[in-house]
This record gives sequence, structure tokens and C-alpha cells, in this order.
Amino acid sequence: MINLYASQPSANILIVDDKPPNLRILSTMLAKAGYKVRAVTSGNMAITAAKTMPPDIILLDIKMPDMDGYEVCQQLKQFPETAEIPVIFLSALQDAEDKVKAFEAGGVDYVIKPFQFEEIRARVSLHLAFRKTRDQLRQLNQELEKRVEERTTALLETQGELLFNARHDSLTKLANRRLFLERVELALKRVHEENNYIFAVFVIDLDRFKRINDSEGHMVGDDLLIEVSHTLETLVSPADTVARVGGDEFAILLDPIDDVNEALRIAQKVQKALTTSFVIKEKEVFTSPSIGLTISLPSYQSAIEILRDADIAMGKAKEKGRGRYEIFNKQMHAQALKLLTLETDLRYGIDQGEFEVYYQPIMQLNPIKLVGFEALIRWQHPHKGFISPGEFIPVAENTGLIIPIGTIVLEKVCHQIQIWNQKYPNATTLKVAVNLSSQQFNDSNLVQNIDEILEKMGLSSKNLKIEITETSLIEYSLESTKLVNELKKRNLEICLDDFGTGYSSLSYLHRFPVDTLKIDRSFIDSIGKPKENSEIIQSIITLAHNLGMEVVAEGIETEEQLIYLQQLKCDYGQGYFFNRPLPPTEAEKLLNNN
Repeated sequence: MINLYASQPSANILIVDDKPPNLRILSTMLAKAGYKVRAVTSGNMAITAAKTMPPDIILLDIKMPDMDGYEVCQQLKQFPETAEIPVIFLSALQDAEDKVKAFEAGGVDYVIKPFQFEEIRARVSLHLAFRKTRDQLRQLNQELEKRVEERTTALLETQGELLFNARHDSLTKLANRRLFLERVELALKRVHEENNYIFAVFVIDLDRFKRINDSEGHMVGDDLLIEVSHTLETLVSPADTVARVGGDEFAILLDPIDDVNEALRIAQKVQKALTTSFVIKEKEVFTSPSIGLTISLPSYQSAIEILRDADIAMGKAKEKGRGRYEIFNKQMHAQALKLLTLETDLRYGIDQGEFEVYYQPIMQLNPIKLVGFEALIRWQHPHKGFISPGEFIPVAENTGLIIPIGTIVLEKVCHQIQIWNQKYPNATTLKVAVNLSSQQFNDSNLVQNIDEILEKMGLSSKNLKIEITETSLIEYSLESTKLVNELKKRNLEICLDDFGTGYSSLSYLHRFPVDTLKIDRSFIDSIGKPKENSEIIQSIITLAHNLGMEVVAEGIETEEQLIYLQQLKCDYGQGYFFNRPLPPTEAEKLLNNN
């Protein structure tokens, strides 16, 4: 609450009156009350004094010879430095018209002479308090306006940042998929509006990126993505767009281009620039790009179609060996639709139990004797008939469906072993080999599933053998080492399949607890031919035996091949010479006759 009679020592008061006695009396009283007082005797002096050193309040007489109080007040209101100073008129004039005129001139109060000092003191204190409150309100408003302005600026900055983040990749700061598609849409609009306007779209996938992430860690993977993004930006013009559209997938919009050759030149530059090593956190990391390229055509109706076709072409580049580029054509689209249909059928087939396991006999070669089977998945489609594993297995691996298919095979094999053990007690030493895909190495539940299935069927590990390809063992060395060690803890035999087709390196074998090597059929097929690989076959068998491993030759089709392998002391063999893969009922006949 404001105390109207409290003195305000810091307040400056200007008294204007042409009679010195009035000035002296009023000045003395106000000074005793604690105010700082100045006094002048004319209107002109009042204006000069107020402009030179603006007071906090003015006590102004009306009747003065050179300029009356009304005019003085009106002039003071015209100057910025004096316009806000409160003016209290002091006058002997008592007519209402005089008071009205005083307020119209800008006065805040009117005190009639002769006055009581307490009244003057109260009026002064009141208007000083009003002025202080007004100044405080003005300051608060200014501060509020400043805060509003600051918050508005911050909000605009935040909105700009949100807009940027919504259209850019947070890691590489490149355009993201959304912004990339927007720019492709704009370019496509020009294709529809202008003759001979063309542009190109690339989709670039980094080969081996997942393996780098898994082996070196996500920080190295992230830094590699940043380095690749910087490299790509140096290969195109500022008018072009480089985007990150997926985990390790980038896209480039060349807009416009003169002809297809210009796009091909850029594709070659990208291929060369990324087929190299990057030094990330003092580690040398190698990668290569699989590049899909599509050229704009008026027949395209949306950016999604163009990006889709470039992605299809990129997939074809991966299929053909990676580290290369492919240009999209209509045949690719047709094949992609076929694969999509196959994937859909595959998912349905898994749910409907359309898969069966066939068993190809594995024979001891000296003497000839049935010792086991290799389990092979077969798919009998209800409408399309038999679908080759070579057709659906790659789709299953690319889509991750190989994991549920692998579980199906394990369950069916273990169930079949259980049946055979009960029906043929003499066959309890037979082993059935089950193939593992490289995709299953990343299945954290694989070993647990094997444990659960064996326990469910009441089986030990002695009847089961796990086959892993040479390529998978080396390319996924970290994952495969862990997996093989876990399998060996369960006394499961490990067979290295397709040996000789991968890295053809014999030196790494001692690092893995492998029990059996399976020589690839391509070596067996060359036996007896002019350019046979007899020395390689002999070296593999000798090395395996020296390492305490057994050897299986797959793809035996002739007696000549059999005799030759027997002479090299190959342990086991399989192939059409003995039998094709058989359904369980036919395999049982072999057990019965064995």
C-alpha cells in the first residue's frame, strides 16, 4: 500500500512562480520534507530548466507576466524529455473553467491558493507515487515485450530447427527421404511440362555395412555414414541433392542432366570413390557401393515410383556381386513383382505348413554303408507345384523368413529321428545333417531353439549334425565363432559345407572346431575330365585328416568318381550315384534294407 505522506528524498521538484516570497516559503517547506527543490520565476525559465534537468514533478503557477501556466504546460508536453512530467497547477483562480483549462493543458492536479502545506505535500506524494507506479508498469511492459520478442525469436528458431529436422537426417544432416521425394516430385513436374527435360536418381547401399556395425560398433558405423555423406556431396553439384533414405542407404538426385552418359559418369565416380578404405577412429574400414540408377521418363507419375525402380536396380547390383551399378529396366520391375509374389506365397506357405523335409543319403565309402542323411527343404506349392530351393531360399534369406523355415526343418528332422530311433534300433548311430543359413547366425534364439527341440523330442545331440558354409563361416567370423563354440558345448558335430568355393584358404581351419569338411560338387564333377582338380581334392582330404577331420564328397554321380575318391581315402560321399533326396517314407526303405 502506498503511503501518500512519506517523503521521497530522491524526488526532484521544480517550482514555478513569479512571486519570490511564494517560492521561498514553498521551497523551504518541501526541502524540510526531504525533497530536492529548484525554483524559477518565469515560464521561459521553467521550460529551459525542465529540458536541461527534467524534474520528477512540477508545481506551476498560472498567472505569470511572460507566459502563463497553461502555455508553459502545453509546451512542456510537446518535448519528449518533459512530456511525461506530472504538472500540478497552483492558482488563486477558482472558476471551474480555469480548472478545466488547466487539465486540458495537461495538468494532473489543481490546488487553489492559499493552500495548506499538508495538502501540497499530500498531492505531491500522491502524484510521485502515481508516476513511480506508471514508470514501473512501463518498465514491466517493456520487459514483457522483450521477453515476448525473445520467446518469439526462440520459437521461430525452434520451428526452423524442427522444420529442418523434419526434412533432414539427424546424423549426416543430409536431406532425408521426405525432402528427397519432394525434390524429385518438383523435377518430375518439369519433365511433364518441358520437352527434353531429364534427371537421374541413384540409390546407393553400402556393402558389408551391417558387418562393420556388428564387428566394430555403432559409433564406427555412424562415423562411416558421415564420411560417406561428405564424399557423396563432393561428387555432385550444389544444385543436386544427396540424401540418406535408410540405415546405410543413400540417394542422389541429379537435376537436370544433359543425357544418360552424364549419369553414368557420376555413377562411376561414386563407385570409385566408395570402393576404398575409410579411416574411422584410427581403424581402416572397407566398404563398396551397390548402386541402382533410373532415368526420368514422362510415364512416371510419382517420385515414389522413381525411387522404387532405382532401389530395384540397386538390388540387382547386389545380386550380381556388389560394388557395381545397374540401370533400371522393365524386366527388373517384372522380376521384383515376381519376387514380391513369391515372398507373399512363402509367408503363407510357412503358416499353412506347405514345407517338407527330404533326406539325401550319406554313405561311408570304404566299405559302402549308409551312415546318415542330409536334410533338404522342399516346397510343394498348392497351385504352382514344386518350387526349387534355389528359387525360394534366396528370397527367404533376404526377407529373414529363413529363420522360421530353419525352425521348421529342425523340428521335422528331430521328430523324424525320434521315429526312426523307435522303429530301427540298429539305426540309432545315424546322423542327420541340417544346414544353417548365415542369416540364422544373427538369430539370438537359435541355440535355445535347438536345445528346446532336442529336449521336446527326447533326443541327445548324437544324431544331429550342423552344416555351415565356408563363406558364412569366414564372412561372419565373429558371429560364427560364437555360434560354433555354443554348438560344440552341446556335443553337436559341425560340418563345413561347400568347402573350396569360398575363400579357398586352408590356413583358417584350425581356428574353428570343425568335425567334417564337405568337398563342393564342382571339384567332384571334374574328376576324369581333362582339367581335373585331383591335386586340390587330394590336398583337402590330406589336410582334413591331418587336422583330425573327416571328409564328405558331395555330388558323386559316376562309378569312376566313387573309385577315385575311395583311392584318396575319402571318408564319406553323397550324390545321385547313391540316391536322390528322398521323402521320409522312401528313406525308411533304405533304413530297413541297410
